[in-house]
Parts: sequence; structure tokens; C-alpha cells
Amino acid sequence: MIAVRQAGATASFRVRLQPKASRDAIMGETDGALRLRVSAPPVEGRANEACLRLLAKALDLPVSRLEIVAGQQARVKTIQVADASADLLRTALSNLLEHLHR
Repeated sequence: MIAVRQAGATASFRVRLQPKASRDAIMGETDGALRLRVSAPPVEGRANEACLRLLAKALDLPVSRLEIVAGQQARVKTIQVADASADLLRTALSNLLEHLHR
């Protein structure tokens, strides 16, 4: 299960990002983090941008509500979602993972 934390009006969770993949995709969950692949290279923030776009599309949120708050240069990143409830985000991520296994 993906660990989601609440801090005031924001919720956050971790992702493990694999850049330079053959395609953009959500792969599942590992050690409490959402596993993502993006085709963008880790150059000039392109993989980070692709990560945020992929998450925004999957969670049906505007990209402007998502921000990488830790791990900009690392594979494991902390994503913060503005104006979000941890419970709703946890449910959305669970539904997303459940949909992958069908």
C-alpha cells in the first residue's frame, strides 16, 4: 500500500521513477512508493516534468497542484498534492493500482 501523509491542506506520497523507459507508465507499488516509468531522460528536469504530467493525468488533477518537494535529482521522489485529502488520495491511488492488475 502506498503511504500517503497529510500536512495541513496538502497530502504527499513517494514515487520511484525510472527515466529513459520505452514508454510512460504506472508500474505498481514497491516499498510504499508508486513505481513510474517515463520515456524522458533525466536531463534539465525533463523526467521530473514527465513524472508530474503522468501523475496528473492518472489522478485527474491539474499539474499545477502537484509538486516534487524532495528527490529532484534522485529516483525516489516525494510528491506533494495541494488542496488534497490524504484519504481521497489514498483511495485514488488504490483504485489506480487495482486497475493495473485487471
